[in-house]
Amino acid sequence: MKKVKQKKKITKYHKYSFFNIGTLLFGTIFIYMVITAFMYLTEKHVTVYEVMKGTITGNYRFQALSLRTEELVNASQAGSVRYFEREGSKASAGSVVCAINETGAQEPAVIDDFALPTEDASRLRNLIANFTIDYKSSAFQKTYGLKAGVDGIISEVMEDSASSEYVNVRNQCIAPDSGFVIYEIDGFENLTEAQLTEDMFDQTKYNAQNLRSRKSVVAGDPLFKLVTDEAWCLYFPVDQKLLTELADTEKIRFRFMKDNETFSAPFSVIRNGEESFGKISLDNSLVRYATDRFLEIELVMNKKSGLKIPSSAIVERSFYKIPEEYAIKNQDTDAEIVLKVETFATDGSSEVKYITANVYAHDDDDYMIDCQLLKPGDYVQMEDSAKRIQIQEKDAQTLHGVYNINKGYAVFREITVIDENEEYCIVESNNIYGLAAYDYIVLNASEVTDEQIVY
Repeated sequence: MKKVKQKKKITKYHKYSFFNIGTLLFGTIFIYMVITAFMYLTEKHVTVYEVMKGTITGNYRFQALSLRTEELVNASQAGSVRYFEREGSKASAGSVVCAINETGAQEPAVIDDFALPTEDASRLRNLIANFTIDYKSSAFQKTYGLKAGVDGIISEVMEDSASSEYVNVRNQCIAPDSGFVIYEIDGFENLTEAQLTEDMFDQTKYNAQNLRSRKSVVAGDPLFKLVTDEAWCLYFPVDQKLLTELADTEKIRFRFMKDNETFSAPFSVIRNGEESFGKISLDNSLVRYATDRFLEIELVMNKKSGLKIPSSAIVERSFYKIPEEYAIKNQDTDAEIVLKVETFATDGSSEVKYITANVYAHDDDDYMIDCQLLKPGDYVQMEDSAKRIQIQEKDAQTLHGVYNINKGYAVFREITVIDENEEYCIVESNNIYGLAAYDYIVLNASEVTDEQIVY
């Protein structure tokens, strides 16, 4: 039987071209992303600052030197010393502050069930906490003061807890006058304000000796000192700027940073040669601060509130002042005006045109517009009038402002500074041509130019 030859049906596979609309679209997007990423990585990024309301605080802080009426009490014989009064406590005249054991041996205090009282534990924590907060490696010598302070508190607790039969009360050392008992000397006990120098306020050079840290004394050694008068003074160096600001000030408010207490007290200025010092006179509250030679204070000035911005954000720009009657107001916004301007070409021909100008500042009579919109020699004409004014280079005025970047590009905004220090300024708010709270500005104005797109 004859086989029938079957025909094989071959379907040709359709090959798609690599260059089709999908590939082209994907390639375009890919190239765009690569270019965008390259521009982002190579572009100099601008640091942004968010404007907030605030005041300038901590502008005038000082380590003030405390001078009091102080009396040193010296040992009349040699031996080991046992102290009975707490440092900073008020001792009455004739009361026993310490006693000397002439044998030189420190008698032991026998204590049963020793426990650190709550008040003393709090004193100990505060002493350590204040040392930790104020610690500077350049003033490591204060570490020894911390050790002496801790030893002193523990010694006071042990003396209070010891049985009276073990306390040596022979060779008593009494307080010749009433006053606050201090167990630290620093050489400033007899210092007068006429002897003050700025070098004395250098904390790295300050050295104090804790008298309770000694094992024994010899005759003539200081045992303790008494602050015998409630009147005391704080001194701090002042520069010419602060002298000007405090001119005619007779009473000042200030805050002790140690406990955040605020006081008002008489103020005056002491001049020793070319150096000037502020003087705050006090007649109360010495019990709080009798143990401190230096106290950090902050002057509570009448600071104004507004929008707080960094000084680095401020830039100067030149503008022309246009009288209000020569401007055509925009009914939809106060931020723009229209000017009728006659310009001149190099061949002497003139052209009158209308230009739209952003308003950067406005008072009762004038608008401030960008100098780049006009050139010297142009005339600004009054609408429906023959009056006109000529733009001259000498008429350009300078405004202080910042670059606002709310819209993604740098726009100059005028500011009016009402208070400042070395780092920040306080500027007026509620100005439609200026800044508002939560605006974004360029932190460093030197990084951008007007109308620059900000990444």
